[in-house]
Amino acid sequence: MVGIAETGSGKTLAYVLPVLHLLKSMENDGNKVTDEGSPRALVLVPSRELGEQVSKVFKLLTHDTRVRVRSVLGGTALAVAKENVKGCIEVLVATPGRLEQMIGRRQVSLEDLQILVIDEADVMVDPGFLEVAEKILGACPETMQVALFSATFSADVQKLVSEMFEGIEILRTKRSERVPLGLKTENMNVVDGKRWPLLKKILTEERKGSILIFTNTREQCDVLAELMQKDGLDFVVYRGEMDKVERRKNLNEFRDGIIKILLSTDLASRGLDVEHVDCVINYHMPAHLENYLHRVGRTARAGRTGIAINLITERDAEIVSLIQRFE
Repeated sequence: MVGIAETGSGKTLAYVLPVLHLLKSMENDGNKVTDEGSPRALVLVPSRELGEQVSKVFKLLTHDTRVRVRSVLGGTALAVAKENVKGCIEVLVATPGRLEQMIGRRQVSLEDLQILVIDEADVMVDPGFLEVAEKILGACPETMQVALFSATFSADVQKLVSEMFEGIEILRTKRSERVPLGLKTENMNVVDGKRWPLLKKILTEERKGSILIFTNTREQCDVLAELMQKDGLDFVVYRGEMDKVERRKNLNEFRDGIIKILLSTDLASRGLDVEHVDCVINYHMPAHLENYLHRVGRTARAGRTGIAINLITERDAEIVSLIQRFE
C-alpha cells in the first residue's frame, strides 16, 4: 500500500503502530525471532537524520516490550552498524547504501522479513536510490507486505511503484499534496536581485520560535552563510558535502533550541520534525512544487501554526502560481 498525507500529519505513527502490533501478535502466538541479524520489519529511510528520528519514535513505544529496534545508517562507523545487528532483532531502520553493504557481508539477513516500509517513498525516482533498493528487494521474501509513505507522490513515482509491485492500493488524506492547514504564506518581491537586504529585515523581526532558511544549491548556501557571518548573525549550516560530525552537531544545536536559525539546502526539507520551527524562508524558490511542499512542511506541523516567507522574482511566477492552487 501507499500512504500519502501532508507533512506533519503523523505518517510515522501510521506505520510504526501497525508494525509493532504485527510483531507483538506474532510473539504472543509463540512465533518469536530466533535468528540473529534477521529482522521481521525493515524501514528504509533516505538519510541518517531521518533514520535516527524514526528509531526514536519506535523506541518511545517499545520501552515496556521485548521488541528490539536497531539501526544501520550511513554516516556512522561500520563497526557500530555491525554491533547494532548482533543478536535477535525485530525492527531494523536503515539507509539503503549501508544496508546493501551489510547484506553483502552477510551481517544482515532479510529472509524472515514480514513487512518493508519505505519512508519518503518519492525519492525512489532517484536512480542511485532505485538501483540499491532493487538489490535489497531481491534479498526479501516475496510474501512480505510492502508499505510506502510520502507527502508527495508524482505520476512518475506512481508509475514506477506500479511497475515494481503488484496490487498497489493508494490511500490519500483529503489535504495530501497541499500546504499545511495552519500555514500562512507571505511573498516578498526581490528587486534588482537584492535578496540579502530583504532577508536581513526579516531576521531582525522578533519571533517566538526558530527559523529555517532554504537555498537551492550548496554554493548559494555558502554565499549566504558568508553574508550572515559578516553581519554577526548566530546560525548553523546544514547541507551536503560538509563534515558529518559538524553537520550532526549543527542539527542537534538547532533541535535543542541552542541556535535559532538553520541555513540549509533541500537536505533539511524531508522528514525532519523540529517542534519549535515557527518560520520557513525560501531565500531561493525551488523549481518544483514537491520540493516546496516538503520545505514549508517543516513548520505548521501537528496542528500548530507557522509562516512561509518566499523571496520571489519574475522567474518564480510559474511556481508561485502553482503553489497558490495548492493552498
